[in-house]
Amino acid sequence: MGNKKALFFIDGPGGTGKSFLYSALLATIHSKGGIALVMATSGIAASILPGGRTTHSRFKIPIDLSTSRTCRISKQSSIGCLIRESKLIVWDEAPMAKTDAIKALDKALQDLCGCVDIFGGKVIVFGGDFRQVLPVVRRGSRKDTVCACIISSDVWPSLEKLQLVENMRACLDPLYMSFLLRVGNGEEKTFGDDLIKIPEPLALADPLHESSLDELISAIYPDITNVGGSDLIVNRAISTKKNVFMDEVNSKLVATFPGELVEYLSFDEVVNPSHAAEYGDLITSLTSSGMPEHRVQLKVNAPVILLRNLDPTEGLCNGTRLVCKKMDKNLIHAQIAVGDFLGKDVFIHRIPFEPPEEEQYPVPYIRKQFLLRLCFAMTINKAQGQTLDHVGIYLREPVFSHGQLYVALSRAKKAASVKMLIQPPFGDGNLVNLTENIVYKEVLQAANIILQH
Repeated sequence: MGNKKALFFIDGPGGTGKSFLYSALLATIHSKGGIALVMATSGIAASILPGGRTTHSRFKIPIDLSTSRTCRISKQSSIGCLIRESKLIVWDEAPMAKTDAIKALDKALQDLCGCVDIFGGKVIVFGGDFRQVLPVVRRGSRKDTVCACIISSDVWPSLEKLQLVENMRACLDPLYMSFLLRVGNGEEKTFGDDLIKIPEPLALADPLHESSLDELISAIYPDITNVGGSDLIVNRAISTKKNVFMDEVNSKLVATFPGELVEYLSFDEVVNPSHAAEYGDLITSLTSSGMPEHRVQLKVNAPVILLRNLDPTEGLCNGTRLVCKKMDKNLIHAQIAVGDFLGKDVFIHRIPFEPPEEEQYPVPYIRKQFLLRLCFAMTINKAQGQTLDHVGIYLREPVFSHGQLYVALSRAKKAASVKMLIQPPFGDGNLVNLTENIVYKEVLQAANIILQH
């Protein structure tokens, strides 16, 4: 790479070798004694990259970009020096990032490097799959989501776009990989408005009766009452649209999972003491996005997912999956179940957490709780970046945004590993197993993934 300025975007669906390419780039820099920094928009993606950190952890990009768009890194700090010395910066899952986050990085690098060139003249490799979930814009429209995506950023025209097209996983099930691409590109045959037919081997729905959630659970966790080790648990999961459906599945599974149930109640308090009498009891019923519930129920060997970055240098990122090993009153002993820190023992305690300002209803409050949730099931958005041996998809309601169906279906490498429950089933006669597939084709066209018509 030398000292030449270079900005790239690597596009490719899962299995085309993005992670392998990142690793090769990092190894090349390290072999020459250089510094390379790798990060990802999501904690899950960061946890499976060598030395990966979230963008918030690595560059202090604000989580809430509505209140601040400044990376809080001083030139004199150790991280500031590290960034200046770096020869390469890799940002995976970039299509999930908001344009404001990318602007924040651009400004930070210009300030830290004392260079007005884009990204301070650094070599940047962005990567990701535009078929997957795009930035989450709270209460935003389709137009708002597109405007928040990297394709709408000022830096997009400056990036050299490269595509990885050969799928290394295709040999396992080429027909399924072809189906996934058609779903992701919005090219699968539709019936009515955005409805596609799920192949019969994948769907549990039966035209003669409504399949139950219990059937889906049995298909993914066939022997949940006789678990001999954690491999059975961490290599499979059920994904669904909303937290309420996720909680429904987790409650069913933890009830039948062997072992004694341990319950932790949060310590909640309103920020303004004068509101305590009026709202004190109400706030225990609230659970904002990304926040632990008031009541957390766990068992030994049950899978859990971390809800915030605790210590990214030790593998504790937002989205890290763990297995509970021992639970005391104020401390939980767990083992990391994925990534570079697989098998590492960690100890987690309660920490105070304040919801984002726009979710502090009816008044601002603070919850002190373990930042964990059960993850027999997880939301589709949280599942992005994971590769599993067995995947269940619980569509009690159709997906509601770009890429969600593609993400849900692409967590497994072959059709035989996927089961989907569609409730209530769409269609009649021969047109059964229908569900919505939402694809923002204007995004894929802007990224040169599909042609404009």
